[in-house]
Amino acid sequence: MRVISGQAKGHPLKAVPGSNTRPTTDKVKESLFSIIGPYFEEDRVLDLFAGTGGLGIEALSRGAASAVFIDSSSQSIEIVKRNLESTKLIARAEVYRNDAHRALKLLERKGEAFDLLFLDPPYAMKDCNELLLDAASRGLVADRAIAVIEHHPEVEYSEKIGAFERTRYVVYGDIALSIYRYSAIEESVEFEAVMEAKEDIQDESKSTDTHA
Repeated sequence: MRVISGQAKGHPLKAVPGSNTRPTTDKVKESLFSIIGPYFEEDRVLDLFAGTGGLGIEALSRGAASAVFIDSSSQSIEIVKRNLESTKLIARAEVYRNDAHRALKLLERKGEAFDLLFLDPPYAMKDCNELLLDAASRGLVADRAIAVIEHHPEVEYSEKIGAFERTRYVVYGDIALSIYRYSAIEESVEFEAVMEAKEDIQDESKSTDTHA
């Protein structure tokens, strides 16, 4: 594994030894960044299942302002830190050991919205749609942000997840990439529609109580 382009181009990345971590291959990573990039000046990045940190590090190398790396494995967290130090990108990174769902709660307190989100969970996990919706509801997703879910082709994700709309779907062997674009305006419209529906239900309830 290596950094494909940017400041740390060609730098090798360490893998997590003796684990089930499935790092994104260089071929897939290069194809992904040619689709969503190639560069990310001043973008804020969230690498939610960091593994080796390869995706977030690639974004930092290509100009991202900052990146937050999350993983529940202490081994993975140690490798992410070592890779960040060896690529000299550690100054723009934050690394936390935590469960993805709990991490979103903690990040909400910081009040930062991300422009680029990577979700590359274990293949057995299939609830990335819930994570995206949770991140958006907590204000962690910037308008027009890009979200990338890496998953097995047999695991299907919807064309639309809340205010996230899928713009590309590509398959490389046993790896699929679902790439989404987020619209804060659409999120606001959907929220208003939900609130109006709740108000209608409350009005109907009051009307029923009055007639009773």
